[in-house]
Amino acid sequence: MPFKFIHITDTHLANPGLKLYGLDPRARLDAAIADINKHQSDAAFAVVTGDLTHWGEPESYANFAEAMAALKIPYIAMVGNHDKRVACLDGLKAAPRDPNGFVQGTRTTEHGLFVFLDTLDETSHAGEMCAKRFDWLAKTFQSAPADMPFVVFMHHPPFPVGVHAMDEIGLKQSAEFAEVIAPYRSRIRHLFFGHVHRPIFGSYGKIPFSTLRGTNHQVWFELDANAADHLASHEPPAYGVVLIDDDNLVVHSHDFLDTSLRFPFEPPAGVDGRDYALNFPAR
Repeated sequence: MPFKFIHITDTHLANPGLKLYGLDPRARLDAAIADINKHQSDAAFAVVTGDLTHWGEPESYANFAEAMAALKIPYIAMVGNHDKRVACLDGLKAAPRDPNGFVQGTRTTEHGLFVFLDTLDETSHAGEMCAKRFDWLAKTFQSAPADMPFVVFMHHPPFPVGVHAMDEIGLKQSAEFAEVIAPYRSRIRHLFFGHVHRPIFGSYGKIPFSTLRGTNHQVWFELDANAADHLASHEPPAYGVVLIDDDNLVVHSHDFLDTSLRFPFEPPAGVDGRDYALNFPAR
């Protein structure tokens, strides 16, 4: 069986009982957790790639921790541009911490070293990695065994994704990031990130990447740099199910609140397959 883990991003919890853009972020996170517990409880762990809260308030982290306590698997909590570093570290045991107090860390798995990065700049929605964070990352790569692959997680993408409004608040030090990882590119099996609230998949150089819709609101698909408004949407939320073996890494994006009709491809006994398909009753 392949190694399995869960990717969750951009939960944006507010204080208990509050809605955000007309939606209840806690209820939607609860629904994601219930779905994971029911269908994916054999996963090794979950990774939440930042924007755990919307305003970084201690009560919001308590709300997040209470929700995640129901998850039947361990999880790693990372920070995004809507988070506050100290409040996150004070409120969540699941948040990693490096020697400089950044929310960074690693987890060794049977398929390599999972590396979790802190790209939070508390003065901007754009991402930042300072000299201390880059030094930690370089030493983390350097100290790993020479044959060990890496899987990297961060909140902000380190390259443009084509959604202009989000590219304006991507990682500011994209060139520096590319330089630090350059000696290890062939060993990075996948790059996971959040921030853009879109299902996007591709390659960064030759590194495969993926990101997902958040569990609350989304960013509307708009590639026109001259668009008048930066729009959010109520597109369906999702979480990711990741399967890894020695040769492959597969990412499934699951719309866990989808209630559309499920039906067998094969017709009932005695019914012609063509008639079944052509005359299927729509709901």
